[in-house]
Order: sequence, then C-alpha cells, then structure tokens
Amino acid sequence: MKLINNICLTAFAVLAFNAGNAQKASQKIDYSTFPAKKSELTQIERERWSHLDLAKDSLPGMSVDRAYAELLKDRKAEKIIVAVIDSGVDIEHEDLQSVVWINKKEIAGNGVDDDKNGYIDDVHGWNFLGDANDEQLEMTRIVKKGDDGSETYKAAKAAYDEKYAEAMGGKQQVDFIFNALNTISEHLKKEDYTVEEIRAIQPNTQQLAQSQMIMLSIIEQTGPNFREELDGFKKQINDMINVNLNLDFDGRKVVGDNVNDIKDTKYGNNNVIGLNKEDADHGTHVAGIIAQIRNNGKGGDGVANNVEIMAIRAVPNGDEYDKDIALAIRYAVDNGAKVINGSFGKSFSPQKQWVFDAIKYAASKDVLIVHAAGNDGHNIDLPGNNNFPNDSEDGVKEISNNLITIGALAPTLGSEMVASFSNYGKSNVDIFAPGKDIYATVPNNKYVYHQGTSMASPNAAGVASLIRSYYPSLTAAQVKTILMDSGTPMTHVVELGSTSEQKPFTEASKSGKIVNAYNALLMAEKMAKTKKKK
Repeated sequence: MKLINNICLTAFAVLAFNAGNAQKASQKIDYSTFPAKKSELTQIERERWSHLDLAKDSLPGMSVDRAYAELLKDRKAEKIIVAVIDSGVDIEHEDLQSVVWINKKEIAGNGVDDDKNGYIDDVHGWNFLGDANDEQLEMTRIVKKGDDGSETYKAAKAAYDEKYAEAMGGKQQVDFIFNALNTISEHLKKEDYTVEEIRAIQPNTQQLAQSQMIMLSIIEQTGPNFREELDGFKKQINDMINVNLNLDFDGRKVVGDNVNDIKDTKYGNNNVIGLNKEDADHGTHVAGIIAQIRNNGKGGDGVANNVEIMAIRAVPNGDEYDKDIALAIRYAVDNGAKVINGSFGKSFSPQKQWVFDAIKYAASKDVLIVHAAGNDGHNIDLPGNNNFPNDSEDGVKEISNNLITIGALAPTLGSEMVASFSNYGKSNVDIFAPGKDIYATVPNNKYVYHQGTSMASPNAAGVASLIRSYYPSLTAAQVKTILMDSGTPMTHVVELGSTSEQKPFTEASKSGKIVNAYNALLMAEKMAKTKKKK
C-alpha cells in the first residue's frame, strides 16, 4: 500500500511542478504525509542523500539530481565565481583542481601585484592567515584583555569558564578512554587491532575486563573506525585546552599585522592551501560540496556544475578575526565572486561593524553571502545565543538583503529531521539544507563524511550558484528570495537543538522550508522571464 501511495504522490508532484509555478505547487502538497524511509540507506543513498528527492526517495534532500535530469539537460550556463572563505582549500585535489578559480590578470610566481589589487601573486585567492593556523576563541581573547567592566566582558568570562570546565571534563573522558585503549594494546601486544580482536579477548584481570567493556561500548557508538574517531576527539580536547582556551597562547604573532587596524591590509600570502594540507580539511570539504566534478566516477558530486572556486583562507583552528572576515568578503567581491560561502561562526564579535560594512559592500556589488547558522544547538533568536557574523545589529532588522543563514538537516524524515547540533530560530535562520553525513572531498585526493551547518551552507550555496549561473540576470536579493520562497515546506513537529525542544518545523526558520534546487530553478525561470518582459 505504501508503495502505491509513493508512486501516486510522485506522479502528482511531477504534474504539479511542471505546471510552471513551483511556489503554488508546493503549497498544494502536504509533505508531512510523505512516508519516511524505513530501511537503512544504501551506500549510494548515503553518499548523495542531499541530492535526492523527497517524493521519490523519502529523504529530505534538495532534488538536485532531479533538477539536472529534468530541467538542466542540454542547457547552457554562464560560469560564475564562488568564493569559499574557510580554513584553506586543497586546490590540487583530483576532484577540484579543474574548477579552481584562476586570476587571469595575475602572472604566477613573478612576485609582482600585476592586477594592482593589493595582493601579490593571488592566482587562486588569498591566505589572510599566512603561516598561522591555531588560534584562541574570541571569548578567550576578550578575557585575556582583562575586566573593563563591560557587559561583553562579563558574558565572555561566563562563557569562558563554562567552556573551560567542559573541556576539562572532556580531558577526563579522554584519559579514561585511552587508559582502556592502552590496556587492550598491552594485552594484545600491538597498537592497532580490530573490533573482532577486542571481542575475542578472554579477560584474566578486572582491569582488562573493564577495558574490554569500555571499548566495546565506544565501538557501538563510533563504528569500526573507532581509533580514528578517538584520536580526533583527543586532538579536539587538547586543542581546546592548549590553544583555544589558553590565555597565554598567541597564534597571531606569525602573521605580523595589527588586528585592530582594518586599514592594515598588507599581510598574508597566496598559499590558499596553508602550510599543511591536513589543516585545509574543512575548506576542502566545503568546496567539494559546492563544486566537485559531477558524474566523473570519483567521490561525490558537487551541486553546481558551472562554477570556479575562489579559495580564501581566513578561518583558523579557533575563532576567526573580524578583520580577516571583513577583508576576505571585500577581496571576494572585488575579484568577481557572485556567491560567497561562509561556513564559520563565533559567539562574540568585538569588531562586528567591520563585517557589517563588508556585508553591505557585497550587497552594493550584487554578491550573495550564504552563511552557516552554527552548531551550538541553540535558538539564536534568544538573547545571548549569538552566532556571528549575522545580518542584524538588533536581532530583528536586517542590515542588507544579500545574506542568507542556513540550518542543518539530518538524512531522515520526521521528528529527527533537524540535526541536533544545528542552531535554529524563526527570525535569524532563513532556511534549512542537508548538513549531516555529507560526503565530499578532503585533502590528498580523499573523500569523507562530515557534518555541521558548515556542510548545510555550501549545499545551499551550490543551489544559489546554479541559479546565478543559469539565470545571471537575477540579483543576489532575488536569489535569496527564490531559495526561501521555493523551498519545500514541512509541517512536521521536530526536535530542535541540544534540549530536543519540540516545535513545528515552520518555527525553526523564517521560511519554514528546505532548500529545493528543482523548485528554485522553476521559480528562477519564471522570475527571469518576467524581468525580461519589463
């Protein structure tokens, strides 16, 4: 019976959408009646669930594959530049090197600012971090400056103390787990071992029995790649204590600029990967979600097929500086980007006005900024739950019409559809896109699954890039409107954030919708035709 219902709903959806008005059609369909996928995802479904279609596949994807099959086949598009402001991008990756932006006005390696844009040899973008990578959190930098009696200091100190206690608790967990890990290693007389070898142990001491029980419990949560997961957890905790929350740490001294002077722009270098490729993991994944080559048999597929990735390194292992972000946005705008992806964020922004000014500058040049909503599991409409940068000084009125904020979805339909880590908010999150278990490029020609609103943002940016590529007459503001108005409306009651607050999905964002490439392109077609007639 369910199969028949699925077929009928799919047929109805096709007929309705092809009528030419995606917005009206989507309002006629009650998506809450669509059955959730009951079986485990196949490997192919898991690798590309974000591209799949709700009606056809019972997953809250963006209907990207359907858009290519039904709307974009044999269509010509204008190539556009998409800036990725992030930790760096492995521009040598097999699935990205052919889509990396090349500044044709610059002669590579001659040590001259040929295009006179202020940046020497910026052939593929710019690295505002220079040789730096590790950084403090912004709250740490505020606390380090000392108590000035301000409310900002009080809030930062409270947040810092809470974060530090949390990190020390994490260190206790790490020590406890790695003691068990080492006990197993000593018993098996080797460092690397499989789940099966742990299960086969016949404990002859209480300590070994306890260590076996601990490790098997952890493996149930992490899977067969438990060692990699644990090493990552350990590094994260150590980085938090030794770098991000370390009041004595100074990662900026190797950069050589004055971070409090927005006019001091002569810093950084043209190495958009960074000193170590591994540090460009996050940015490479983001770039891949947007633009990894489609249908080449390697890894996953990017959302957009006619873009060049401009790599801008401005996001360290820690909190980014407002100055770097403001200058990175301006660099992207001045060098031709039509879409900017920002998969970063922080709770405090001492020089947020610099970033506001940069966002307004981007708006004046018709550039769309797509930004991640953040991974704290908070309602960012509430006071104190800030996620910077944003486009509102008071949390209500927007300063521009060119920034869209994206929450993250999980690959399931129903109450658990919103990823538990995702921030949400009826006023300050605009729309949701797939952000959990997203398969894409990482350095050294590898591909992995990552999760975060950092992954949801480039999924939405990919759809925005499709619109700007196939309908170049539409403005950044119009593309933002299309993404929000053409999205798939959902009425499910969902669990939101770290507290699993239950609300209708319509209350999780301003639009109450999911980004949908198919619907968006239909709406763009109609809007472009209307604009042409005028």
